[in-house]
Amino acid sequence: MLEKLQTIQHRYNELSRLIEENVEDYQKVAEYAKERAELENIYQSSMRYQALQNQLEQAKELSSSDDAEFSALASIEIESLTPQIETLEKELKSLLVPKDPRDDRNVFIEIRAGAGGDEAGLFAGELMRMYMHYAEQRKWSIEIISSNETGIGGYKEVIFMVKGRGAYSRFKFESGVHRVQRIPATESSGRIHTSTVTVAVMAEMEDVDIQIPESDIEVDVFRSSGAGGQNVQKNATAIRITHKPTGLVVACQDERSQLQNRLRAMSILRSRLYDLEMERVQSEREEARRSQVGTGDRSEKIRTYNYPQSRVTDHRINVSSHNLPGVLGGDIDQFIDELSLRDETERLGSNSGDDED
Repeated sequence: MLEKLQTIQHRYNELSRLIEENVEDYQKVAEYAKERAELENIYQSSMRYQALQNQLEQAKELSSSDDAEFSALASIEIESLTPQIETLEKELKSLLVPKDPRDDRNVFIEIRAGAGGDEAGLFAGELMRMYMHYAEQRKWSIEIISSNETGIGGYKEVIFMVKGRGAYSRFKFESGVHRVQRIPATESSGRIHTSTVTVAVMAEMEDVDIQIPESDIEVDVFRSSGAGGQNVQKNATAIRITHKPTGLVVACQDERSQLQNRLRAMSILRSRLYDLEMERVQSEREEARRSQVGTGDRSEKIRTYNYPQSRVTDHRINVSSHNLPGVLGGDIDQFIDELSLRDETERLGSNSGDDED
């Protein structure tokens, strides 16, 4: 760890020097300043850590002094410094864990009704509102991309975007199958039904992240329509893009112009392709982590919402909340915080293992 910290300190100081030397080159200064800003927290913490270590060494030397008063004061300082250093050391280890480069991105959230018919569609709508409440609490903006309603307040499928710094870092743990257990309003015998809804979370990608050759896509243009086939537009503005190598299909019709729909559809396609690639990499490198709940594949349930018991259980971390209305109102930090901590701990462990090799 100390070697890594020294490397970071050296790079931070080098960047400060380069900024001063290239003050007239705005582009270079901006690039250096951005990199230095990314190192700022760990640089300041490492300098503080180094200063405390020096103080501890001096205190240890004084503790063996023949002067009883000096020795006693040094012992008190050692007792004070030791926990500070231990806390800072944990913080530094956490800061050294490689961050997911997508964490600060906006996200696309896709919610699809699974098994359970109308009940699954209704719950898909409730999950959508849960995520929207959560986003609103964090002052993030929401934009509906496309939706396919069931006609009774539910959704067969809905795709929306959450815009805000750090959105992906919070929503990425929601990917998977969400199971609901409750008595439908139409169930006369009072029997509990189980339905499922699939959630996919993808970070918004830029052109520079995923390059898609025109030869790899097929674009179809059609007229967009509202629910029940009403409000058919006179002009064909809706776009359907098929990615021929993977067979992925993205349709977008909510924008006003064909160009806007095409740009939005391409953005979603890039995100899906990036997501596929990241899944492939993770399946090769992080199989152990994902195996905590079977394979960790999206076909397996990650969370159960039990209405009769007002309980929500996240099966990946075995954490339950007995406030189902609160959870559906957007109170999901209790799950996300624990999942984030587990993810960071495992990445830290993996990083430490790499250091030992």
